[in-house]
Amino acid sequence: MARKSTLGVKAPQTGNCVSHSHRKTKHLWMPNMQDHALYSMVLDRFFRTSLPTTLLRTIDNTGGLDNYLLSVAPETLDRPMRQVRKLIVERSKLAKTA
Repeated sequence: MARKSTLGVKAPQTGNCVSHSHRKTKHLWMPNMQDHALYSMVLDRFFRTSLPTTLLRTIDNTGGLDNYLLSVAPETLDRPMRQVRKLIVERSKLAKTA
């Protein structure tokens, strides 16, 4: 499974594990990444992506993939999701003019 999110900026966190005797050892905490298929209602298709579970909750709270992609800055997205966002913007403009 990928360690990098295609939608968000969630990254591994570093720190120390501290024992009872206060010995410190380096540790790396990885985000809970899950492969998931997200549905775009505007484009009427699914998109497979790997994302952390916290971002999955955020997408649900914003009302779906389309609303989330329109509310987030394009610079925070990977190239494939930027292209999906561009398609959603174009399709929604066509729907408003028709």
